[in-house]
Amino acid sequence: MKALTLLLTAPAALAVPSSEFQVVLNNVAQYTEAATGGFLGTVTKGLDGLVGVIEAALVSDKAQKVEKWVGDEIKEAEKWVDRGRQFVKQNGLTYELVTHPLFVDYALRTTEPELCDTTVKQYSGYLDITDGKHLFFWFFESRGNPKKDPLVLWLNGGPGCSSSTGLLFELGPCRIADDGKNTTYNPHSWTENANIIFLDQPVNVGYSYSSDGSKVNTSPVAGEDVYAFLELFLARFPQYAKLPFHIAAESYGGTYAPNIAAVIHRENGALGVAPVPGVAHINLESVILANGLTNPLVQMESVPDYACEGPYAVYDDPEGPQCQALRTKVPTCKNLINSCYSFNSRLTCVPAALYCWSQLFGPLQQLGLNMYDVRKKCDRSKDGDLCYREMGWIDTWMNDPKNKAELGVNPAQEFQSCNMEVNQDFMFQGDGMHNSAALLPALINDGVRLLVYAGNADMMCNFIGNERWVEQLEHKFHDEFVKTKPVQWSTASSGRVAGEVRTAGSGAGNVTFVQVYEAGHMVPFDQSEAALDMFSRWISSVSFAQ
Repeated sequence: MKALTLLLTAPAALAVPSSEFQVVLNNVAQYTEAATGGFLGTVTKGLDGLVGVIEAALVSDKAQKVEKWVGDEIKEAEKWVDRGRQFVKQNGLTYELVTHPLFVDYALRTTEPELCDTTVKQYSGYLDITDGKHLFFWFFESRGNPKKDPLVLWLNGGPGCSSSTGLLFELGPCRIADDGKNTTYNPHSWTENANIIFLDQPVNVGYSYSSDGSKVNTSPVAGEDVYAFLELFLARFPQYAKLPFHIAAESYGGTYAPNIAAVIHRENGALGVAPVPGVAHINLESVILANGLTNPLVQMESVPDYACEGPYAVYDDPEGPQCQALRTKVPTCKNLINSCYSFNSRLTCVPAALYCWSQLFGPLQQLGLNMYDVRKKCDRSKDGDLCYREMGWIDTWMNDPKNKAELGVNPAQEFQSCNMEVNQDFMFQGDGMHNSAALLPALINDGVRLLVYAGNADMMCNFIGNERWVEQLEHKFHDEFVKTKPVQWSTASSGRVAGEVRTAGSGAGNVTFVQVYEAGHMVPFDQSEAALDMFSRWISSVSFAQ
């Protein structure tokens, strides 16, 4: 506990409201134990992680970059050139090797699998990075018109959950089935009218891995790697480079995506001033945030409102003792998050994360409900830690040696749908307490569109908090959005009322919020038809009123 003692005596350390900070220090073991939240908050038991964070915060934030090429395994692997393309053989698997003279710290290894949906062209493989990071991707061409349909990057959250959750469980061209033995065709896949990249990031998520122990534990760093991936991908597959590009991200992706979009927007701006041959201007059309964590100050405050007065309230009496107790935690949580916003350090952001997740979500997790769909109960002994048996099925299918070989994955690489060590690393940086929404106004004002949608049965990233932060976001469409009233939206194919929409701007909107009825955290799983209708309208900019 030396680090905690030092904290109390270091004047620079008390850059937070002293009373709230003292509360966290006095109860740190309790909060660390209780700050569990599946996709968004599982942390280690005990104090070691927090002590390490505090010690690091009192010294330096600078990291040493490991100056060596991606795993000496590529340097030593068998390589050759055929018809102007480079190839490399590793672990008995053959890849095309893509390099770029302006991205010398990165290389792309690609192969062409035939899984999931054999009717479309596919690519999979790895982005290799000089500091030992290897990010797995799986790309599917559109079933519609791949030469004209947009390019979409899909990310799942966690932090620490593979994009294969989105691919095999939600919006991908196939769905996991039969306890993980098979997949089935998904007629409501978003690949119906989009080319989609599913990317496992950050490192150590899904099939992604580190060859030398390197980690990523902040969203800004992850954003730089994703930008490099996109540039190499578009250099190798220039047929997609001129298409409209959308970033779509779920859950903790609400933190990832604004950071990635900000990097793309920054680099596009630089290219506009000084074009660089061989570097693509990425046609960033929109950011799509799905039941995301984006502005925790606003969203954490909404937790009691949803639990006590939402459409699927978990407490019978909004004025009862449980609701009153939950509301008493909000002021301290907000003060701690405000300090995180102001000082932007682990020292201020980690206490905010521990307190808010444990005190606001801890009591709710004891109710035996699926936090991601409170219409359902959760028996973790049968349903798994995240209350969905299908997560285990995905692990089974992705760990099948035949599927690994087809996807260009080392047979020794183990797949996990969600890696809780990555989750912990981000938690102990306080990354999820930053205001990623602050990155969006510059993009919106420059023509990048924003869609935020949320299923109304999700308690982890509830629709009330999501709608509130969108309403509070300052940009040139703000006044118009504030004046809007929700209007019902019906799907084009069935005419069924699927939710309600608020929008500012033209067409499907420049800034749009959609509440999806009868859906939890993973809207495309619960409401496949509605999710595809929403997505199709958005990428075509067709009004939800039509």
